[in-house]
Amino acid sequence: MYGLLKVMFTIGISVFFFSCGEKENRPDQKVIGFLDAVEDATLALAADGFKEALEERGLSEEEGNLRIISRNAQGDMSLLVQSLQYFTSTGVDLIAANSTISTITAVQRSRGIPICMMVAPEPHMAGLTNSEGQSPDLLFGVYETLDYIDTSLAMILDWVPDVQRVGLIYNQAETQSLNALERVRETGAQIGLEIIALPVTNSSETQLVSRALIDRKIDVFFALPDNIIFSSFEVVLQNCNRAGVPIFTSEAGLVARGAVAAFGADFYQWGYQAGILAADYFENEGRDFPGLERVKNRSRVYNPESAERFSLSVAKGYQKLEL
Repeated sequence: MYGLLKVMFTIGISVFFFSCGEKENRPDQKVIGFLDAVEDATLALAADGFKEALEERGLSEEEGNLRIISRNAQGDMSLLVQSLQYFTSTGVDLIAANSTISTITAVQRSRGIPICMMVAPEPHMAGLTNSEGQSPDLLFGVYETLDYIDTSLAMILDWVPDVQRVGLIYNQAETQSLNALERVRETGAQIGLEIIALPVTNSSETQLVSRALIDRKIDVFFALPDNIIFSSFEVVLQNCNRAGVPIFTSEAGLVARGAVAAFGADFYQWGYQAGILAADYFENEGRDFPGLERVKNRSRVYNPESAERFSLSVAKGYQKLEL
């Protein structure tokens, strides 16, 4: 009997402290559950931009009127689901979803909590619209279209005019990646590029698959901006550098990590744009729900060290990325 009472007392104390921890928010404090699917330096830029925008609008943890609960699933789908369950059980005011899979999971499990998306495609490309083509009512934020593929592939010709064979890895388990692959093939055919694409299902496969692409004598590697590339880019980079195959992409963060050049969305600005919408939502107290916007800021950047490695002349209109 004494043992049972002792256990009950211990549990009671634990629940008391846990409850206190969850209720320490000020009455005017907004709480955001920030959801990342993978640990990645590129996606972290979007998170930084998101927080910076909120801070500039007067919402910050330092001021005490904002609390951000960050959860990163480290590529584990079960942890991603658990993170959403935690957000819903604690009753956050807003879920910030960083990347496609984070957005999809949040929409499926938000239980009525508004969602601000970033680093993700248009909702219809992620399978998030209904039969009438309408997006979820509680979803707002910033998306990208597949137009980036046209400009990013054409960019390769600016740097390597005699390029013929472009290799890429795609995630066969993601609709977004399959849509991107279809667009790459269409654009490649229009501008005279042979596209050699191999599938992966997780980041552990990129070592062997990137080597297989190199064995097929690709001239350049095109890095699609998806979770698998983000989480295993250094593996691809190492293989390509050893084989003398330059990497091009559509995202400045991957250029900072070793790709030669990019023409596409700035992830920091992408997150910043989403943060402005989140600030609007809080200021309007949910009365005027923000809409969905296409990402606004794109840039042409190059990595001087990578360009030198492959003896590539800097293409006109590209800015050197400060490393």
